[in-house]
Amino acid sequence: MEDRDKIYIPDIITRDGRIFNQYTTPKKKFPYINIILFIITLITTTLAGAGLEGITLIDFIIDPIKSSMKGLPFSITLICILLTHEMGHFFTAKKHRVEASLPYFIPAPFGVGTFGAIIKMKSPLNSRKSLIDIGAAGPISGFIVATIATIYGIQTSNLIRISDLPDGGIRFQDPLIVKILQYLLIGPIPHGYDMLLNSVGFAGWLGMLVTSLNLLPIGQLDGGHIAYALFGNFSIWISRLIFFILIFLGIFLWQGWLLWGFISYFIIGLRHPPLRPDADINLDTKHKIVAYICIMIFILTFMPSPILEIKK
Repeated sequence: MEDRDKIYIPDIITRDGRIFNQYTTPKKKFPYINIILFIITLITTTLAGAGLEGITLIDFIIDPIKSSMKGLPFSITLICILLTHEMGHFFTAKKHRVEASLPYFIPAPFGVGTFGAIIKMKSPLNSRKSLIDIGAAGPISGFIVATIATIYGIQTSNLIRISDLPDGGIRFQDPLIVKILQYLLIGPIPHGYDMLLNSVGFAGWLGMLVTSLNLLPIGQLDGGHIAYALFGNFSIWISRLIFFILIFLGIFLWQGWLLWGFISYFIIGLRHPPLRPDADINLDTKHKIVAYICIMIFILTFMPSPILEIKK
């Protein structure tokens, strides 16, 4: 690259005395932590997937390989959804010359085996177009993979009588997109029946839930980026409205929304940080369409009460 193609970057002196400028770049570190967290998450989600298939701890002790194979379909599907989501952010950030880390997977020793995955933005987003591109890339990418998994799950799962489910157990509510896919693929579900998704389909359902959570128009969530790009400072009022809706839903429908309300208010923050003063103001038609697609995906994947208690 010729000198005239270089963008001037002021010298940066690090704490250890190293100097970087337009001719030197920091040495990239090998992502040990990312890889370790990924491996741990692969293990925990495999254990969770095996549990969905009825595999017990005794089964793992007797035949760990066979037991692990039972859990891999769920694990690989869920990790692919999360990885596609985060890499969508990563590659789009690189396109906009925004420094971003590789995904950090967050393992969990219970439940579905993971709390999801995140990437760290190491430099600020500096335009409304980059807000929409980076904010939308993850949900759209993850939604596509989750849809494929859900389609497979619907086609390979079985119907079950609701009356056969144990009293006090739980059912998972289907988002609108799953209901549409069910109708298109197998027709209407008979009254008194429900679809018992297999582990791959359940991973697709989780992918839909993760997509809708990320698209909540709050703070620095993906939906918050998109809302701020569309509405600017007015987006704080949208965030506040969504926050109160989450509290309402948490009180009357699903208590999990109370947790998300707490996370939104105290950890994520309702207000999106402002862009720099010279950032572009107007959005072109292409970016507005992308934003509206994300709003439609949010509508298709949002569940007011993802988990329902069975009462007879």
